[in-house]
Amino acid sequence: MATEYGQRYGRGHDRPAGTGHRLPAALRAPFEARTLREFGHVLLSLPVSIVLFTWAVAMVPLGAGLLVTFLGIPVLAVALAGCRGFGVLERARARALLGVDVADPEPLRTAKPGALAWMGAVLKSGSSWRHLLYAVVQFPWAVFAFSVAVSFWTVGWSLLSYPLWFWVFPAYAGTGGVQLYGDAHHNVYLDNPFEIAVTCLVGLLFTLATPWLVRALTTVDGLLVRGLLGPSRLSARVVELESDRGVVVDAAAADLRRIERDLHDGAQARLVGLAMDLGLAKEKLREDPQAAARMVDEAHGEVKTALQELRDLARGIHPAVLTDRGLDAALSAVASRCTVPVRVEVDLPARPVPAIEGIAYFTVSELLQNISKHSRARSASVDVWRSEDRLMLQVIDDGVGGADVSRGSGLAGLAGRLDAVDGVLVVDSPAGGPTRVIAELPWRTTA
Repeated sequence: MATEYGQRYGRGHDRPAGTGHRLPAALRAPFEARTLREFGHVLLSLPVSIVLFTWAVAMVPLGAGLLVTFLGIPVLAVALAGCRGFGVLERARARALLGVDVADPEPLRTAKPGALAWMGAVLKSGSSWRHLLYAVVQFPWAVFAFSVAVSFWTVGWSLLSYPLWFWVFPAYAGTGGVQLYGDAHHNVYLDNPFEIAVTCLVGLLFTLATPWLVRALTTVDGLLVRGLLGPSRLSARVVELESDRGVVVDAAAADLRRIERDLHDGAQARLVGLAMDLGLAKEKLREDPQAAARMVDEAHGEVKTALQELRDLARGIHPAVLTDRGLDAALSAVASRCTVPVRVEVDLPARPVPAIEGIAYFTVSELLQNISKHSRARSASVDVWRSEDRLMLQVIDDGVGGADVSRGSGLAGLAGRLDAVDGVLVVDSPAGGPTRVIAELPWRTTA
């Protein structure tokens, strides 16, 4: 579902209006810079793969053979380190010529400094062995890709330009043109206008097909670089979780600061004033009972206001209705406090875990607050449902639009909170409205 909504609501990379080309893509492809870069990548792959393959098949068997002595371990470590060095070159080449941006693999982690620790880290690193596998696999593939790409490219342009150079044969070779067939009895040459035109047409077909063939070949190159020279899925997941942990910690710290500020500026200030008023009332109780009674009445009103502020603060953290009755009742209560009419529809087969339920409540609450403050809408709707293993939230309003996550607003904070739990926030808010915000959360239920 995330991919579907990303394509529909602003994640695509469509060409802006007014920048279209008059020629179809099939006719432009042989002359595009991208095609030349991809063809250059195929040409460079052969010499690079020869060097890399030679290094791997020379050093690794040497190190394996020397394992009976102490020299085998450092030779193997140097061999794998060399493969990792070639990996840096290959990632840079893929980035420059193919536009394939692959992150560096996880660095070597040594428990203590020293050559022995470094050699152990190189040999134990899964990334080192993936680089070695790339060195072995890339060579036969590079030979195949080079042969196919150069053959198609040469044949295509040679036949396409045949009308420009076929005169060389009758002028210098004594034949009518390129010999298509020959035996002891007769020969067939491409020498009449019809045959020359057909040859040119075949060359055109080869020329138009070559860029797409080269693109397919370099797609495999990109897959090899991503799969073998980049970080492993486990290390990438660790990095992602570390980043998400930082977001969660920052969000929790921001919530604590907000609660402290609200308590200090709201209920705490009222309670301090209430204590002072009650002290004054106590002093006046004997001298002027009526004035003391009025002060007690005023203090009673302050107590009610302070209690309401505390209820609002608790409701913003985790309302009791959410714990007792679930999202349907809690979101209906939030919608009733919105400044515009809000339709709420919750269709869930069961309740998610409290953490996901709390994030869903907080997300809808923040979006409805944004509608009240900024949208100038006349109506809004909230829909909550489950789609496979995802909890889906959709909030729509008919306001002025213009909401943008990239501006660093509250929507950016919401996106960070959702991303910390493998969630997604997609905002579709053109100028003039309407605004549609779709949030996805992982669906997990209590056992």
